[in-house]
Amino acid sequence: MRLAASIGVAAGCLAAAAPAAANVRQLVVFRSGEAVQGQVKAAGTKVKVGSRTCAVPARTSLAALLRSHVGPVNLHDYGSCSSKAADAAGLYVRKIRKDAAHGPNGWVYKVGHTTAPAGAADPTGPFGHGRLEPGARVTWFYCHMGARGCQRTLDITKVTAPAQDGSVRVTVRAFDDSGTGKPAAGATVHSGGATAKANAQGVATITPSGGMFASKPGLVRSFAI
Repeated sequence: MRLAASIGVAAGCLAAAAPAAANVRQLVVFRSGEAVQGQVKAAGTKVKVGSRTCAVPARTSLAALLRSHVGPVNLHDYGSCSSKAADAAGLYVRKIRKDAAHGPNGWVYKVGHTTAPAGAADPTGPFGHGRLEPGARVTWFYCHMGARGCQRTLDITKVTAPAQDGSVRVTVRAFDDSGTGKPAAGATVHSGGATAKANAQGVATITPSGGMFASKPGLVRSFAI
């Protein structure tokens, strides 16, 4: 009886330790400016890398990317990926659709506003202290590397309540690799067929006719809200 109970407790602990899949919000922005956004279940999966079949851990950005089926994804393994998810830390996204890494430029991902330093399938998570939480927001984009890192990514950080005429004030900020933001002066806010330019404080006034997102040449467009 005691042995059976001990086995049951041990099995329960192992089951609790196994990370369950999480639904995350994902935005993939291609070099052309085309973007694909959606909610994805970041469940564990398997992928072919050369002649190997490699396990990708649940609740990682690579699991979400592969599960979203945005197009062909080509990977390079800088480690020793295997059937064990723990071996996936060295997987690198070399190409999505036709956009392939070249020199210092290539695909990177942000969780929230911050560029993740770890591989997208690292079992310790994007920042080394845990995998993606449910509702995490992941942005994949093609980084054009400059002296200060990748180009900034846009985000709509505030929308006021509608005025009597139905218009709202939208605040847009631009974030660097470390997650430091500044007003996105000159960014364009889009909603249906309507557009509005942000002022020096990154604020635009627009009458929305649906969802909204922000864009600016040379920067990465925002999530639609």
